[in-house]
Amino acid sequence: MEKRSTRGIIRSALDVKNWAAKMPTVSAVRPARCPACDAASAPIGGSIVLHGHGLRVRQLRGPGAPGQEPSLVLVTVRRYECQRCGAVVTVAPAETLTQRLYSAAAIAWALALYGISRLTSAAVRKAVSPWRVVGHGSVARWRTLARWCTAVAARRLFATLPPLTGATARELACRAAVAISAYAIATTEPPPLPVLAFHGAARAA
Repeated sequence: MEKRSTRGIIRSALDVKNWAAKMPTVSAVRPARCPACDAASAPIGGSIVLHGHGLRVRQLRGPGAPGQEPSLVLVTVRRYECQRCGAVVTVAPAETLTQRLYSAAAIAWALALYGISRLTSAAVRKAVSPWRVVGHGSVARWRTLARWCTAVAARRLFATLPPLTGATARELACRAAVAISAYAIATTEPPPLPVLAFHGAARAA
């Protein structure tokens, strides 16, 4: 049977901190259904359909918490193979996004710093990117931030949010960050909106 790779990542309920502290077992994060053919992964009285299919290393860039020094973390994710259709499924921590090297929290933090806190692109890059050496032409700007704003507007990033518009990228980033912050778990003394956006990112993605 020809193997088919599904596009995208199935995000676990576990955040990257808990995932890294104790690697979940194959059964613990096995998806309920195959996202390609919709077959039940472990039907009652039947054979397991989604088999463990090895491990893969993914990188997540950005700070581990609001205000922390940004870093690059290597996370070992689990893969599963569907015995019905041959699809290979990847399951990763909650902050992991498909085809993105930065975590969802890091991207939301960047949008909030740019749109709500009104930091410059260069200051946002310093707070979010682990890379300290940049080219001469990129000292005052960060193209990655601009691409995130474009992706949010096109609903390729944080697609669960309502359609967002803005006259400028900064306005769009502000509206996106405010919307993402609504996904954070409520507390008796809510932290500032940028912090809420960081913590709500995994639920909004």
